[in-house]
Order: sequence, then structure tokens, then C-alpha cells
Amino acid sequence: MENWTQKQQRARTWLEIAIVLGLSLGSSAVYSIVSLARKLLSPEALNAQKAVINQPLASQPVFDLVYQLLGIFFGLVPVILVLWLLAKPGKSAFTQLGFDFTEPGKDVLRGFGLAALIGIPGLGLYLVGNALGITVTIVPTALDTYWWTVPVLVLAALRAALVEELIVVGYLFTRLREFGWKTWQIILTSATLRGSYHLYQGFGPFVGNFVMGVVFGLAYQRWGRTMPLVIAHWILDIVSFTGYAAVKALAPGFLPGT
Repeated sequence: MENWTQKQQRARTWLEIAIVLGLSLGSSAVYSIVSLARKLLSPEALNAQKAVINQPLASQPVFDLVYQLLGIFFGLVPVILVLWLLAKPGKSAFTQLGFDFTEPGKDVLRGFGLAALIGIPGLGLYLVGNALGITVTIVPTALDTYWWTVPVLVLAALRAALVEELIVVGYLFTRLREFGWKTWQIILTSATLRGSYHLYQGFGPFVGNFVMGVVFGLAYQRWGRTMPLVIAHWILDIVSFTGYAAVKALAPGFLPGT
């Protein structure tokens, strides 16, 4: 039986998890579910609707750049929060999560391997889902072309990789393990959360990101490191964000919306 102090600690930890997710991907999941519901109630077919990931934030290029950078910076605040919450005397959160440079060669190889494993089937799933009408037309970027466009997209990809992998995998795995959850329960919970905040893109991306969450969860369980996951996610988003314009120019019509 738990004593009163243990119950209080569990309640505080659950509240902490709720706050972290409420400030980050938990709120994204709620908005994503509402967005999907709105799309489903629209008279337009799901694949006739668009989801733009990186949008212009101002009509003037200089202010668009400023707003983009501010969005990236403030988007990383929840990551800073979880690193602070996980820090222990004598052992940093970076070490606990395997987010350090102690295994650079292995991390890079694992990252590229995971990116290849997820990226190619993921593109196929998107094309099939869009053709079946269960996935919206995803536009990775609608930014105009400026000298800063590619660097900003690379930074946006890094922000997404850090937020998702350090919170949905590193932080959530750590806290749920403290509750004594079984590994399969943690992996499925993390994967479901990952899929849910992509529901604004339709049902296909939910499935694809759920599978990605399972694969990344198994990889984290095996390696005990988030660094390969961050690298893989960063690669996938860089290719998606920066490659969209190239595909649109070189092979119009290959991707929906191009």
C-alpha cells in the first residue's frame, strides 16, 4: 500500500506531466483532433483540403524572419523545462536521456538508419492515404524564397525534432517508468500521443506517426539514447521541408498539391 507521501508524489508527478504536455504536444493533440473534426464536417473531401506546416507570419520579409525565429525559440521552452525537471544532483538530464555527444559515430549511423526506415515507407503511406481520401494534402512549406528561407526551415526541423523526441520519448518514458509502467504500455502511450498531434493531417499520418512512435520507442528502449531519434527526426523534416519546393519545381504533380 502506498503511504500518503507516495500518493502525494504520484499526484504531483501526474500534474507535472499534464503541465508539460499542456504547454507543448498535449495541447497540439487537442487542437489537432478539433482540426480533423472540422475538416471532416467540411463539404470538401479530406484529400481536397490542405494542411500547411510552415506558413508566412508577416507580409514584410524582415518581420516574417523575426516571427519565424521567435516561434522557433519559444517553441523550445518546453524542452528547457523538461531538462530542468529531470535534472538530478550529479547527473544531468542530458546524460539521463542519452542526449549528449558520447557516442557521435553510433548516433549518426543509427539516426540515418532510422530516417531511411521511416522516411521511404512514410512517403508511400502518405501518397496512398491521399489517394484513398483519408489524408489531407500536406504542404510542408508555403514560405516565400528569401536568403533565410532554407536556414529557417532547417531550424524549424530541429525544433520539431527536439520537442517531439525529448518530450514524447525521453521525458514521458522517464516519468512513466517511475510509475512502474510496463515497457509496452509506455511505447504504445507515447506512440498514440505522437499520432494524435498529427491528426490535423488526416488518418494516414496518424497511423504513420503511430508506427514511427513504436519504432522510435523500441529504439530508445534498446539504446537508451534520444540523440539518434533527434538526428533521424531532424533529417526527415529537413528533407520534407526543403525538398518540397525542389520536387514542386522539378517534378510537378508527383506530390499532391504540386
